[in-house]
Amino acid sequence: MTALEELVGRHEIRTSDDMEVLGRRIGSDLVAGDVLVLTGPLGAGKTTFTRGLAEGLGVRGPVQSPTFVIARTHPSLVGGAPLVHMDAYRLGSAAELDDLDVDVPGSVVVVEWGRGMAEELADTWWDIELERPVGAGGVDVADEDLDADAPRIVTIARAARR
Repeated sequence: MTALEELVGRHEIRTSDDMEVLGRRIGSDLVAGDVLVLTGPLGAGKTTFTRGLAEGLGVRGPVQSPTFVIARTHPSLVGGAPLVHMDAYRLGSAAELDDLDVDVPGSVVVVEWGRGMAEELADTWWDIELERPVGAGGVDVADEDLDADAPRIVTIARAARR
């Protein structure tokens, strides 16, 4: 059983360091062809999670949000699969994601903001939702400091194309 299979379900992650630890644990088990779709609002921890995942995979960094470049490839430093870190936020359709011509079978692919688009990349993928705190009346408590350490909820599920 892989780390991801063991972690299916809902988890409270208390700090950004803990988010990186979670990513590192998962990254150490990933192989070429694995696709992870990360969903969550700004400041939920998607890139922090991916930073840890990259460390677990043993790829070259630094890992930064790919929002403006859409995709970054991080080659392996240990003879494993490269990490392709994508951000679908500014893309309009799954076709635009496909146009990036990513070697999905030969890479570990992480797609931020990819729900509803990245599903075309593989028959099965890991759906990882990250939630950040919401205060009274639905006011987002993280609006003032998106990087503040506050508990996050991470829900991990296996998904498949229907």
